[in-house]
Amino acid sequence: MTRLSTTFAKSHPALVCFVTAGDGDTAANLDALVAGGADVIELGMPFTDPMADGPAIQNANIRSLKAGTTTADVFAIATGFRQRHPEVPLVLMGYANPMIRRGPEWFADAAKKAGVDGVICVDIPPEEDDALGPQLRAAGIAPIRLATPTTDAARLPAVIEGGEGFLYYVAVAGITGMQQAAIGSIEDNVARIKRSTDIPVAVGFGVRTPEQAAEIARVADGVVVGSALVELVAEHGPEAPEHLQALTRSLADAVHSAR
Repeated sequence: MTRLSTTFAKSHPALVCFVTAGDGDTAANLDALVAGGADVIELGMPFTDPMADGPAIQNANIRSLKAGTTTADVFAIATGFRQRHPEVPLVLMGYANPMIRRGPEWFADAAKKAGVDGVICVDIPPEEDDALGPQLRAAGIAPIRLATPTTDAARLPAVIEGGEGFLYYVAVAGITGMQQAAIGSIEDNVARIKRSTDIPVAVGFGVRTPEQAAEIARVADGVVVGSALVELVAEHGPEAPEHLQALTRSLADAVHSAR
């Protein structure tokens, strides 16, 4: 059993919380998410062109890069997190350039040493799995795949094959934080995906409130919240942890009691 499989085997859906590395006091922000009840942490790797992300996470990337955050800093943050929270799954989410520019073996080895459990690379499609997937799997790190409303029956097997940990269902055909799909659409697509795989399905993009999170948790194995948390970091700066913990607690209570 891995940390991810153990988490998704629990009797309640999982709350997956995202913040950007290097945006504010990341260690304190991550600790606040755990204290608030987050089941899985997604740590964003800052990048100059985060094409899948909306304004909130784009701005977080800019703030982080302006502060001088490097890939080495991201791994240092991950290492510190693992030391403080040995049982909480940690997933890196980002883009191909920072992950493979020094070679996929280097990245996978560094992620393993830092205690990373999974990696979501937004811009490496399943058809190009050999760019990073084999190295991650060899290191015991789950390559987490993305599916969208436009992932049809012909392509779904390619998305599922080689994916591990959980499948991230992107509920809208758009960028993060800007809109939310109708629950009927989410329910139909999650059911369709689950007919083809036993991998847990977590739903994200556009989830901002406990009410929305609870609605999704009734039909999915997990709920991903990012932009709403990142906005608190931007708004409150050094005081962000207390606000992050409060929102995470309300989200966790809603998700964990949804069914």
